[in-house]
Amino acid sequence: MKAPKVLGPLALAAVCASFITFLGAAYFARRVVVPSTTRREDLPIRQVFPGEDGSLRIELPATLLTRAPGRYSLWFDNGKGHACIGAVIAEDASGGTLTRLVERVDYGDIHAATAGIWSGYAYSKPEQLGLPFENVEIQVDGGMAPAWKFAPTAAGPVSSTWAIHAHGMGGKRAGALRGVPVVSRLGIISLVVSFRNDGEAPPSNDSRYSLGQNEWLDVEAAINYAVDHGAERLVLFGWSLGGSMALRAANLSAHSDRIVGLVLAAPVLDWAETLTSNGSASGLPKAIARAGLSLLGSNAGRWVTGLKQSIDLYALDWVTRAAELKTPTLILHGVEDKSTPVEVSERFAELRPDLVQLVRFDVPGHSLEWNGATEKWESSVARFLTSLPAD
Repeated sequence: MKAPKVLGPLALAAVCASFITFLGAAYFARRVVVPSTTRREDLPIRQVFPGEDGSLRIELPATLLTRAPGRYSLWFDNGKGHACIGAVIAEDASGGTLTRLVERVDYGDIHAATAGIWSGYAYSKPEQLGLPFENVEIQVDGGMAPAWKFAPTAAGPVSSTWAIHAHGMGGKRAGALRGVPVVSRLGIISLVVSFRNDGEAPPSNDSRYSLGQNEWLDVEAAINYAVDHGAERLVLFGWSLGGSMALRAANLSAHSDRIVGLVLAAPVLDWAETLTSNGSASGLPKAIARAGLSLLGSNAGRWVTGLKQSIDLYALDWVTRAAELKTPTLILHGVEDKSTPVEVSERFAELRPDLVQLVRFDVPGHSLEWNGATEKWESSVARFLTSLPAD
């Protein structure tokens, strides 16, 4: 009887390395598709105090994000509190802190908060826009998805053009409220929608993100709702993941002939490059990120990811598929976006200068273009929408 063969040191090291790569890839792939219900409150709140003029003020660490001009959002108390944060009032360079105006406290006790999450949700409720709206429900797979329908404020007859607004990954529909005011002033009806696995719409049958591969079907349901209620022309607004969904809807919708324009804020145009870039920024070796992408795209990897269907990353690569674009598109993208690199949007625009307009924003962070330069964002959108053919 022969003795069992023992692996040599090099072979054993190779096996261990392969196993570590697989574990890293599995963790990476699951992080991508498993919806997160919580975020870490990583921004310390030094103090909240009244100013001499009676306004409320907040002292925060001075960072690239908190120094940025504009209006932002601060979530606190594990999502049970929210405030709109305004202009920088003062900065203490020696102490590494700054003071900003607190424009609004929507809910929660901000005085008791010790940490929070900085985001772009300048509006957390539709009422804050001061525009007429109603709550509606849209029939989607698995039930009804809540949405907000905003009537236009422009004088004159109600437009037959509707704008459908889709938020990004890990967010809520309130994140897409930023696009509504400029649309309303142009006489366009807005529909701000929820979609599968965002915690508001019914979940998918696997409770996993598919990076727009299937989420676009909920945008299609919103398109059907709009058409059934009189929409003749449609403009799709997509934030981050919502941008990927909007492109897919424009390509596949039964009503694609009615979609006259796309407005994409920091869109994900190539998931493979975006996810690899995100992994590298977090210190993840590219080999592990690539292995994770392979798990997402293979049927064999579904037992790791929990996906009912593997993800076709090519179908979601709009740079490679740029020739298939048929809809006028406006992209609004921050040049310092570390989550969704602006370089991808630049390549897309270079490939389709006939249809794609790219407006760059000198603001830090992801999907914060409106927050850092509201007037520029809204004027860019207004020019684009008014340039579209009337019929």
